[in-house]
Amino acid sequence: MGGSVTEEAPADVYMEEEVVEMQPQETEEPEELAPDEVDSEEMLADEEEDQEEVAVAEAPKKAKEANEDWLTDFEGQLNIDMYQTKDNVIIKSTIAGVRPEDIDITVANDMVTIKGSRKKEETIAQDDYFYQECYWGNFSRSVIIPVDIDSETIEADLKDGILTVIIPKAAKAKTKKVKVKGM
Repeated sequence: MGGSVTEEAPADVYMEEEVVEMQPQETEEPEELAPDEVDSEEMLADEEEDQEEVAVAEAPKKAKEANEDWLTDFEGQLNIDMYQTKDNVIIKSTIAGVRPEDIDITVANDMVTIKGSRKKEETIAQDDYFYQECYWGNFSRSVIIPVDIDSETIEADLKDGILTVIIPKAAKAKTKKVKVKGM
């Protein structure tokens, strides 16, 4: 007897499918418009098309103006190297083409901010450029100094297009033992 047993569903059990017939829906006929109404609708459609054509034609001009506004508000970020020695924190940056009087360095608590401006000395037509990669205009950079500093004796030097800012570290607090008195 080693055969397998399978159960079959009785032949009289079937799932019935419901058949739904699709009836066409009634559609409303568009209302007839009076001749003067047709003309005004056509005129409105023509005016809208004209306005769209003007908007499409003016889009590049508006985009260029928006781009120029953005560029005038843009301030470049100054690239820096910052490291420490035993006594100082040193910040170095390449800022060729900037005069010392066009650089402003401020210190507030533990943050040093370097601002400046690199100005073009000649006017060149945009069409005459082959490459235009140099940054001209305002730039700045603010960094937090991760050690205590003495902000009273900071020095800055600009030589051969390299700005060097020397920030002395604060004198370390001397450790003093305090003897506790008993009563």
